[in-house]
Amino acid sequence: MFLVFNKQKIITYFVSVLTVFVLFFVASTFNKKGETVETSAGNERLLPVYNVETEEKKVAFTMNCAWNADDIDSILDTLEKNNVKITFFMVGEWIDKYPEAVKKIYEAGHEIANHSDTHKHVNNLSYEDNVKEILAANEKIKNITGEENKIYRAPYGEYNNTVIKAAKDNGFVTIQWSLDTLDYTGITGEEMWNRISGKLKAGDIILSHNGTEHTAEALDMLIKNIKEKGFEIVKVSDLIYHDNYKINMNGTQIKSK
Repeated sequence: MFLVFNKQKIITYFVSVLTVFVLFFVASTFNKKGETVETSAGNERLLPVYNVETEEKKVAFTMNCAWNADDIDSILDTLEKNNVKITFFMVGEWIDKYPEAVKKIYEAGHEIANHSDTHKHVNNLSYEDNVKEILAANEKIKNITGEENKIYRAPYGEYNNTVIKAAKDNGFVTIQWSLDTLDYTGITGEEMWNRISGKLKAGDIILSHNGTEHTAEALDMLIKNIKEKGFEIVKVSDLIYHDNYKINMNGTQIKSK
């Protein structure tokens, strides 16, 4: 029996094989978060801390401050009633507008961390401009609190190697999040809880924002529900490792052995 291959069949076969190879290559270069991980020498993908590997039932609750300060008093009252300390990531321009709010937050014992100076799309900035954004906000925090904090969260959750290197070279640990309340979309507290309740695990970092429609009123319920699941709510600096650690391809910070 003879097999006859014409030119068209050969081309079709070649294209099919090539397509399969390309799809396999693309799939293999994406991690679970859909982020490419460059593995060639000198091109290692730098990642922020999304969460922490820990056996302690602790989670960090974080709040970004970039809009108004109308709900700060209410938020602080709720945190005090629940005996909880959290991390506030503040934009430098927000600090300029609301220095009294910054003082209240600091004096209440919460962590004040860096969220850039002007909330730009940092992936579009040079290394030097990223450094300026970080250090300018750091100086404003220090001027009010008298202390330096070395925790940084980039605006919009953006990052690339340039962003993270600019932070790291200046002593900052870049923090992302593993659970997002999506409070900034205007959803209710119940909807926020439904988003995170089934996923909550030790070492998670939870994202929220002040100045939204429902965050302040939902905060008490969120805190109580997290505690009822047996978790302690802590500041980011009390959750992460500050030395002798590595960050895996999923953004999990792991203590080096």
